[in-house]
Amino acid sequence: MSKPADKSSPAERAPLTPAAEQTRMALLHAALKLFGENGFDGTSTRDIAAAAKANIGSIAYHFGSKEGLRAACAEYIVATVRGLATRATVFDSGAGALDEKAAHAQLETVLERMVTFIVASPEAGEIVQFILRELARPAAALDIIYRGVFEPVHKRLCEVWAAATGEPAESERTRIAVFTMIGQVVYFRIGREAVRRRMGWDDIGPAEAAKVIAVAKDNLAAVLAARKKGKP
Repeated sequence: MSKPADKSSPAERAPLTPAAEQTRMALLHAALKLFGENGFDGTSTRDIAAAAKANIGSIAYHFGSKEGLRAACAEYIVATVRGLATRATVFDSGAGALDEKAAHAQLETVLERMVTFIVASPEAGEIVQFILRELARPAAALDIIYRGVFEPVHKRLCEVWAAATGEPAESERTRIAVFTMIGQVVYFRIGREAVRRRMGWDDIGPAEAAKVIAVAKDNLAAVLAARKKGKP
């Protein structure tokens, strides 16, 4: 007599063995890459299993379904980016504890961490491509990323910006300014090939990222100075 299928959710099962965890992560990384390259509808579970060198049934076991795997990719992105934000001290203290100089320094730290990861890290390419696909066709996975990363990180950066400039944290002007600060970094990833060709760089690695960081910090200093100069 065959053994009944395990209908419990992945979260309700016993901790995974090292081999099972390795399979789970292989599936997740394969899906992250393929969903980003081909889109959710353009990627089959067979494609993912083959890329992960795993049994196709392991997708159902670990994630419940292809949609469950998509959600897991979104949750992985949230954990990765929030870890980056934490290391950049974004969530270290309340906005009220920052004076103007400390807020400027924290924004510089954020820029440095963002460039180091988004511009120079190979993994960032897959994450950014996945997010771009989700932004183009919003679904539940984008909700996970928005609630877990976009909204809280952007809000916190607006608070730090307010401490650095004296402008209201939730003003339209501040929110746009923070999006602009983030956007200048993201362009170096989504326009990577154009940047590489125009700059004459063979690749964009740590040395090139350091040059981007220097200019991004100069831009930040100029913008903050102009904002403070314009205050009544």
